[in-house]
Amino acid sequence: MKIITKSILALSLLLTVASCDDSDLDPTLTVNKEVTTIKSANDLRLVLSGAYNRMTSEFYYGRDMLVFGDVRSDNAFSTGNSGRFVTPGSMDMVNSDGYARDTFTQIYAVVSSTNLVINTTITGANAEETAQINYYKGQALMLRALAHYDLLRLYGQQNVNGGGLSADGVAYITEFKSANLSPARNTVGEVKNFIYADLDKALTLMDAELDDSTETVTTPAVNGLKARVALYFEDWAIGKQASSDAMKQATINGKRIAQASEFVNTYTIPKPINTIFELAFRDNDNNSIDGLYNIYASTTYGDIVVLDNFKNLFSKTDVRGTTAMLAIDGKNRLRNVGKFIAFESNVPLIRFEEMVLVNAEASFMINNADATVLTSINSIATNRGAAAYTTVTRNDILNERRKELAFEGFRFDDIARTKQNMPIVDALKQTYDDKGAILFGSYKYAFPIPLVETNANANTKQNAGY
Repeated sequence: MKIITKSILALSLLLTVASCDDSDLDPTLTVNKEVTTIKSANDLRLVLSGAYNRMTSEFYYGRDMLVFGDVRSDNAFSTGNSGRFVTPGSMDMVNSDGYARDTFTQIYAVVSSTNLVINTTITGANAEETAQINYYKGQALMLRALAHYDLLRLYGQQNVNGGGLSADGVAYITEFKSANLSPARNTVGEVKNFIYADLDKALTLMDAELDDSTETVTTPAVNGLKARVALYFEDWAIGKQASSDAMKQATINGKRIAQASEFVNTYTIPKPINTIFELAFRDNDNNSIDGLYNIYASTTYGDIVVLDNFKNLFSKTDVRGTTAMLAIDGKNRLRNVGKFIAFESNVPLIRFEEMVLVNAEASFMINNADATVLTSINSIATNRGAAAYTTVTRNDILNERRKELAFEGFRFDDIARTKQNMPIVDALKQTYDDKGAILFGSYKYAFPIPLVETNANANTKQNAGY
């Protein structure tokens, strides 16, 4: 018997695009659309819904992507209660690790869906339909950029052994059913440039008049991602401008910073006042026991527990540190009880507050005497019940990011992009391994490329250390 082996990246490019029911954009797998059946803007919308649906998988933003950002940091750790997140939490993975494989596969499946939308050649019957088609293509370009950014920050070598823009990044895929099913990795710099290009093109295609639900990509979300990417790569001027544009557009759409009295409820309702882009999880369409709620709460799983060091950051009046957000369970473990408190909780991907903090950091790095920085950081602190700052440093901004964006997947990347060693705040609970501190530049700052991928794709180079 002849066995044919394909790379998991290639398989993701060949998957049939699963889409939503045409009555709405809720993430529900019900319809399969082949390429030849895309004949209208509505058909395109259905295919794009498949991309959103794939993003809600537990292997992507339905759980793992967010947990990776905190369990590898000084915010949280894995107890291993159900055997989940032990290897990512210890930063002690191998090339056959299931977490590396499953997330790699799922993100490239999202890319496959977006490419089907982006590369369609259909035209509108009138100006209105043409504008809608362009808007959907813009949404897909943003999602493709986000997917490759996420792949890069997990698997790229920018933080390993000197890394930088010339290091190995990830394969940036721009075709559905690509003729090249064994793609080589682009450099980190090439991936960055492709991301910016996709986002800039999206902004030329999307008419802000068509912006609607925050459960799909809107024009402020495109600028929001551009600001996030710029911060990661220290493109300060781009980050400042993009975050300003995102906030201006989001304000027009009725968005703003949540006040202290509103903050807790922003995680219990869909489309709260402060979200720019969120993924929808309905009561009949969620990841159930494999979702975020079950990994954070004191449940049968409940592997992800908060470190005391994080709790100690908050003053008594800061709503983010109250028992509505952080509480001790029956086993004397500190829990995240404020975010993702139900199976059907929406997942915020871009919030107004993140843009405020991006703008503050970018502005500070351009000119540390910029008076707007203090105003920006205080707009977060005072709206959480914390004392106002009288002066501000970059470390203050990073601490506000840590407090504001906890459990939303940011902390590890903030540590890595600022070239810090992995903080050890509890050597017993942070079960990194028995080899001492993990220093910036260690191969452990990146996931391995999945073994099944390197075995099947001779053009894919394995990451250092694996």
